[in-house]
Amino acid sequence: MTQMKPLRPKRGTRPVNLALQGGGAHGAFAWGVLDKLLEDGRLGIQAMSATSAGSMNAVAMAYGISIGGYEGGRAKLEEFWKEIARTGQMFSPLQTAPWEKWLAGFGIHPDYSPAFFAFDALTHMFSPYQLNPMNFNPLRDVLEKVVDFKRLNECEITTRLFLSATNVRTGKIKVFENADLSSDVVLATACLPYIFQAVEVAGEHYWDGGFMGNPAIYPLIYHGASRDVVIVHVNPIERPKLPVTAPEIYDRINEISFNSSLLREMRAIAFVSRLVDEGNVDAKRYNRMLIHSIRDDAEMIMLGVATKLNPDWEFLSHLKAVGRRSAEDWLTNHFDKVGKTSSIDVAGTFL
Repeated sequence: MTQMKPLRPKRGTRPVNLALQGGGAHGAFAWGVLDKLLEDGRLGIQAMSATSAGSMNAVAMAYGISIGGYEGGRAKLEEFWKEIARTGQMFSPLQTAPWEKWLAGFGIHPDYSPAFFAFDALTHMFSPYQLNPMNFNPLRDVLEKVVDFKRLNECEITTRLFLSATNVRTGKIKVFENADLSSDVVLATACLPYIFQAVEVAGEHYWDGGFMGNPAIYPLIYHGASRDVVIVHVNPIERPKLPVTAPEIYDRINEISFNSSLLREMRAIAFVSRLVDEGNVDAKRYNRMLIHSIRDDAEMIMLGVATKLNPDWEFLSHLKAVGRRSAEDWLTNHFDKVGKTSSIDVAGTFL
C-alpha cells in the first residue's frame, strides 16, 4: 500500500483542505466552486473529505490534478459532469417526463410532477432489490470512464482523499483513503438505500456516507497538514419558510438529516477552539481549526428534492455558474483570512 503524503502546495499558495457535501445533481454547485478555486490558483489544496456527489467531484478533480495539475482537475470535472448529463438522458426518472418544462412554465414546482410522484412512490413501496434485481448503476460506467482508480491508489503527488460511507451492519462511518479507492467505493459513498442496493466493499455493505458524515471533518483534523478547512455546502442549513406540503417536508427532513453530522462536528470544533482561546488546554497539543464556508442558501432553497435527480445539462451548467460566483465572492471577501482566522463565526453558524 502506498503511503500518501500531504500534497505540497505550490510556492506562494495558501494550503487548505476542502470538505465537499453530497446532494445528487446539486453537486454541480460544488463543481462550479472547485472550478473557480482551481482557476484562481491561490489555494494549495492538500486534502479533501467528501461524500456522495462530493466524492465524485473529489475523485474526478484529484485524478485530473495528478495528470495535468489544476487545469487537469478542471478538465476532468467538466468531463465527469458532461458524462452525467449524457448518461442521464437515458436513465434519469425525470428525463422520462417531457411535461416537466411545460409544468415549470406555469410555475408548478418539479416536485409536484407526476413523474417524480410515481418514482418516489415506487421506491417507497418496492426496494431496489425488487426494482433493480440486476443491480444496474449507470454511475459506475461514468466513473470508470473518467477516472483511473489505479493511478489514484498509487500516485503520491495527487490530493489526499477521505471519502465517507455508512456501514449498514454497524451503523458506523467508514472513511476510505486513496489506496482504497475504486468505483465500488465511490458508489458506496453515494448509495441512497431507496434507489440502489447496498454496495459491498471487502465483505461489508455500505450506504450513502451522508447519514454519518456529510462530509466528515475529523479526518482533515487528524491527517490534514493545513489547519484551514473550506466547507462547500450543498444542503441549506436554514430555511425561512415552514414546509407544509409533502415534498417540502420530505426535502427538509432530508436536509436536516444530512446536515446533522456536520453540525455535531462543528460544535465540537467551536468548543475546542474556545478552550484553546481561553488557555484551558495545551495549544501545542490541540490545533485551533480555521473554518471557512462557501454556500448559497438563497439559491439552493429554491431547488426541491426532485431536482437532485435532474441531469439536464442546462440545469447542471446553471448550478456550476452559481458555484463559480459563490467561490469568486468568497475569494474576494475572505481569501486574506486563510491561514490567519476563520472566515465565519463557527459558534454563531452551527450552534
